[in-house]
Amino acid sequence: MNRREIDVVLNNSSEFIDMRCNSFNSKNKICFIIPEYVNKKIVEKGTKKQKEHAWKNLILTEQLRGRRLVTGLMSSMFSVSNKLDRTIFDAENSENLPGTVVRHEGGKPKGGKTVTEAYDYSGETYNFYKDIFERNSIDTRGMKLDSTVHYGEDYNNAFWNGTQMVYGDGDGEIFQRFTKSIDVIGHELTHGVTQYEAALEYEGQPGALNESFSDVLGSLVKQYALKQKADKADWLIGAGLFTNKIKGIALRSMKDPGSAYNDPTIGKDPQPGHMKNYVNTSSDNGGVHINSGIPNRAFYLTAIELGGYAWEKAGRIWYITLTERLRERSNFQKAANITYEVASTLYGRGSHEEKAVKNAWNQVGIEIKKVK
Repeated sequence: MNRREIDVVLNNSSEFIDMRCNSFNSKNKICFIIPEYVNKKIVEKGTKKQKEHAWKNLILTEQLRGRRLVTGLMSSMFSVSNKLDRTIFDAENSENLPGTVVRHEGGKPKGGKTVTEAYDYSGETYNFYKDIFERNSIDTRGMKLDSTVHYGEDYNNAFWNGTQMVYGDGDGEIFQRFTKSIDVIGHELTHGVTQYEAALEYEGQPGALNESFSDVLGSLVKQYALKQKADKADWLIGAGLFTNKIKGIALRSMKDPGSAYNDPTIGKDPQPGHMKNYVNTSSDNGGVHINSGIPNRAFYLTAIELGGYAWEKAGRIWYITLTERLRERSNFQKAANITYEVASTLYGRGSHEEKAVKNAWNQVGIEIKKVK
């Protein structure tokens, strides 16, 4: 696309962008941390430089979602390992994956802060799943944790493509480097866990649950690394990713959905925290990053009520729900019912844990319906 075509789009085109961005296959397994509506808002409200970065990101995202990314799956299927195995690649600001190897498992630190963060935080995520849930990597078979850093030029996103993690450096205007946030890395790697377990469709309520479970477990990865109890955690996703030019504290707040940012360039955080404010939309794959605020708050309320370390009880209930009970098309009601049933199974009928789960879902507008 030439300069004139970009200028036309930037000056006139919220409708055109909607058409382009919503033409993706909703079942595609590439999961991005930054939703399309953020870049669309930047195209409408940002400076000329910010608009150009946002438009490039939208086009690149479309190209990625249309690409068949299957490399690496076969090796995962046929190899079993019980050891952490990380490799960090450098795309050198190209869009070629995986890139050049810059650090192997056990190798000496090199490649700067971005490589170190990708290496360390993927290791923290692996350790969390192994120590807390006895899970052997993403696929339960010791899958290698490959990550590519310095992807694209000024790329404002991070994503799981079905086989590996990919991180952009941010544009320095709105976003900083995406390896900076451990919960973002935990979030994206959890998309891999979901891929191998419930395989929740990435659209509508199943897609919002897909996003929510990644937020829940990504937040628990951070809390586990910091050894924080529920009442000491910030319950933010992507804290520190924005530059100081943006009025915002994070990408999302699990404690108070809709409060993470409010800025003239990127707009206001659109997440609801209650079903009465549920957003019916065709964008963002049916609001997967938007309506995830509802189950996010349900988990937060459960964790706070139960106290202590959130991964011990609330986290275990949600993990079992994801890995053993949910299916591709499960919706919010199904998730609520199952978390309640799992709490009852683990801790007994009438237990504090069962009541906490029920009350949490009630507070976000979902009444538990007992399955006969």
